[in-house]
Amino acid sequence: MYQKHFALNRYPFEHSLSPDQLFESNTLMEARARLDHLLQLRGIGLITGEAGSGKTTACRQLTESLHPGLYRVFYVPLSTGNVMDMYKSIAWELGLPTERNRAAAFRQIRTEVSRLTLEAKQRPVLIIDEAHHLRNDVLEDLRLLTNYAMDSDNRLCLILVGLTELRRRLSMAVHESLSQRIVVRHHLGGLSREELGDYLRHRLRLAGCELPLFEPPTIEALFQATNGMPRKVNRLAHYALTSAALANARTVTDEHMQAALAEFDR
Repeated sequence: MYQKHFALNRYPFEHSLSPDQLFESNTLMEARARLDHLLQLRGIGLITGEAGSGKTTACRQLTESLHPGLYRVFYVPLSTGNVMDMYKSIAWELGLPTERNRAAAFRQIRTEVSRLTLEAKQRPVLIIDEAHHLRNDVLEDLRLLTNYAMDSDNRLCLILVGLTELRRRLSMAVHESLSQRIVVRHHLGGLSREELGDYLRHRLRLAGCELPLFEPPTIEALFQATNGMPRKVNRLAHYALTSAALANARTVTDEHMQAALAEFDR
């Protein structure tokens, strides 16, 4: 609706961006640095954050930057079910046939990881998204998957990605063994108040607009309503631009933001 009104070549806050178009916020850059370090260590990493903070985006940015000849990335978005369900999901990503029992599936995955590391000279990276849904027994088996040569050789890089509650769960005594194996931890926060205006201008520029459509009080109201969480920012900015276009306004004012908030909360 507002695309024509503001002479945009696309909707700025609904388009999925490629990694090279992402806004380099402080928290995203730190996440990338931590993940790069994790790849060097080939250990277990933990990436947490509130819903919409950009956890999956950070992982996507990492994986799309890796050389396909040196790394094999396996992404598992399904984190519910039992241990066998998880093994089946991992085996599917590895291109392996489905085994009928847990021990065979475990051995099959470890054998393939060893083949990739020792024969193909590739570094396997397993990303488990929505990991806060994982059952305790599944978390324990994932830890065991990273144990090679009696725990003296790191062949599999495991990245657990989930909501903040995952960080709390892993601090419990039942997960002490796994927690001790985590070598990199990062909690993604939102955009800072200082970054938010630059973020909005960045997204608008990608859509072909060089004008500062959001007035300073509007940006402050947007920050207060979202705590800088990118997904919430995108949705609310979208509603605010729609409200401004309906009012035939050339900029987004606090009045338009309040109208957007009413729509956002429905």
